[in-house]
Amino acid sequence: MNVLFLSSLYSPNIGGGAEIVLQRTVEGLHRRGMNVCVLTTGPHTGLSHDHVKGVKVYRAGLHNTYWHFSDQRPNALARLGWHLRDRYNMGMRTYVSQVIAQEKIDVVVCHNLGGWSVAVWDEISKAGVPIVQVLHDMYLLCPGSLMFKKRQCCNGPCTLCQTLRKGHAERSSQVDAVVGVSHFLLERVQKARFFRNAHAQVIYNASPCVEEVHKPHPKGRLADSEPLRFGYLGTLSDHKGVRWMIEQFKHLPFNATLQIAGRGQQDYEREVRQLVGDAENIHFVGYQSPESFYRQIDVALVPSLWNEPFGMVAVEACAHSIPVIASNRGGLPEIIREGINGLLCNPDEPDSLALAMLSLYRQPDLRRQLASQARASVAPLLEIDRMLDSYQQLFFQVHQNRGARHDYQPASESL
Repeated sequence: MNVLFLSSLYSPNIGGGAEIVLQRTVEGLHRRGMNVCVLTTGPHTGLSHDHVKGVKVYRAGLHNTYWHFSDQRPNALARLGWHLRDRYNMGMRTYVSQVIAQEKIDVVVCHNLGGWSVAVWDEISKAGVPIVQVLHDMYLLCPGSLMFKKRQCCNGPCTLCQTLRKGHAERSSQVDAVVGVSHFLLERVQKARFFRNAHAQVIYNASPCVEEVHKPHPKGRLADSEPLRFGYLGTLSDHKGVRWMIEQFKHLPFNATLQIAGRGQQDYEREVRQLVGDAENIHFVGYQSPESFYRQIDVALVPSLWNEPFGMVAVEACAHSIPVIASNRGGLPEIIREGINGLLCNPDEPDSLALAMLSLYRQPDLRRQLASQARASVAPLLEIDRMLDSYQQLFFQVHQNRGARHDYQPASESL
C-alpha cells in the first residue's frame, strides 16, 4: 500500500508539535517497510522533491501572496488576503493529482491544511483515493487555527471565520476517517457538523521514549530555603500564556527562578522581554532540547490561554519525572491530572497560576509525590509503536472499506 502524507509544513521546516509528530509517524512507518511519501508546501515555484531520512518529500510552490513559514508576521491586511485565497486554493490541486498519479497512491493522509485548503479533499476524492484527516488544531473552524482573540478563547466561529469557512463542513463528507489528537479536539470539530460520514477516533501523539532518570535531587534541593526552579518550554506567544506566566511569577512571595525556553515572533519576544525588565530570577534561554531543559528545573509550566489541542510539552515534562502546572483547557486535562502528575489552573481566575506555584513551594512532599508518579502516568504516550500500530491499522481499514463509502459530489467553487 502506497501512502501519501499531505501537510502544510515538513522537516526541516518545523512550525510546531504537529510537524514533529508527523515526521515521527512517517519515519516510523517507513522503518516498518511501508511505502510512504510526503507532499508539503515550499517557497519556490513548481514541484520538486528531496529525501529526508530516506523518505521522499515533494515540495510544492505555494500559490498565495507569501509563504507562511516566516519569523516575521505579515501585517493584518496581508494576512487577510492570504486567508481569502486559502479558503479554497484551486491552484494547489494540480500538485496533488500529479503526486497521486506519479506515486500510485492508495491512501492520502491529510495533516495541517494551511496553504493547501480543503480544495485538496476535492482533488483526492476525484482521483478515487480514500482520505484520512488528522486534526492538530482548529483550522477548519478558524483561519488562524486558534479560535483565540483578544486574549480570550472564542466560544464559536465569528462572522469572519464563518465566511472564510463556508461550505467546509459539507466538503468534509468526502473524508473516510478523521483522527483527533485529543477527545476535546475531535468532539469540538464534530460538533460543528464536520465529518458526518467518516469513521472517527482519537490517536494520541506519542513522544519517543526517553531514558528514565533516577538521579536524586542534590541535598537540600527541595528545601524551602532553596530557589524553586520553574520552567516553560515552547513557543513564545500570547495564546500560550507566556505574558500571564511572567506576570504571575513576578508576584510570587518566595524565592524562585523561571527559565523560559523557546522562540516566537520577533515583536512578541520584545514585548515579553520588556515585561521581564531587570528581574534577575527570570531567564530567556533560547532553544533547548527537552532532555537538557528538564534537568534544570523542578516544575514545568504549561499556562495556555487557548484550548490547547493536545500538549506534547506536558507529556515530555512528565516523561522526565517533572510535575506540571497546566491550564485546565483543551486537551491538557487529558494528560495532566490533579494530584497525580501535576496541578491544574484556570486562566479565567488569573491568580490560580501563582496559587498553584505557591502550593508546590509550600508542600515539598506533594512535589516529590507528583514527580514520582509523573512518568508512569504518561507511559502509554511514550510508546511510539502504539501510535504507529493505530495509524497502520486505520490506513488498512480505510483502504479496504473504500468501496462502501458514501459518494459525495462537491459543489462548484468560485474561488
